[in-house]
Amino acid sequence: MGQPLFDIPSIPSLEIIGSDDRFPVRRIFCVGRNYAAHAAEMGNEVDREAPFYFTKAAHALVLSGAEIAYPVGTEDCHYEMEFVIAIGTPTHAVSQGAAMGAVYGYACGIDLTRRDLQAKAKEGRKPWDLGKDFDQSALMGAITPAATFGAIGDQAITLEMDGVLRQSAHLSDMIWSVPEIIAHLSGFYHLTQGDLIYTGTPAGVGPVHPGAQIKGAIAGLEPIALSIAP
Repeated sequence: MGQPLFDIPSIPSLEIIGSDDRFPVRRIFCVGRNYAAHAAEMGNEVDREAPFYFTKAAHALVLSGAEIAYPVGTEDCHYEMEFVIAIGTPTHAVSQGAAMGAVYGYACGIDLTRRDLQAKAKEGRKPWDLGKDFDQSALMGAITPAATFGAIGDQAITLEMDGVLRQSAHLSDMIWSVPEIIAHLSGFYHLTQGDLIYTGTPAGVGPVHPGAQIKGAIAGLEPIALSIAP
């Protein structure tokens, strides 16, 4: 067998609270329009027919505390604070009742979105890839094991930029619950260890700017921070 033409990139991984181990990231799935108020602010209606998804490459991952350049190819990049599920057990076509058995833990995440490119894609009824899947567009914090976090309820989810509160909601505001998302998504993919699921963002999304200082938090999880270079 021949040798690779170039060095194979290392697999991105995340810190685990209370452990020296790390969580290697395989795939990133993202749920669209999972908070009614956010859907409304984007001019969309939400129904209960089924959740929908988009994806990001694992190498779009950037760790909390990083400073990144303002994303290329856009003049309107937005923050979107999210509750992230880390899958730890292989599962396929699982029922809602058994879905939580696939969960390893949870973390804070921010989905950066090139909103102008996403809007252009929507207008043309085209995929959102250019708007969503780009370098350093998936911020992640440390993973808290599910047993440590406990039951998902009305935990607060917030984001502030430059010291001003921009997003504030509760996990109980999600349209699709965690077991519903896992059960539905597992009907289309063989979910396995290392998969992440961003579960959607509350209302209050908005543009970042060079020099922005962004902080996100979910009660019971390690908070996250991101700086946009001046």
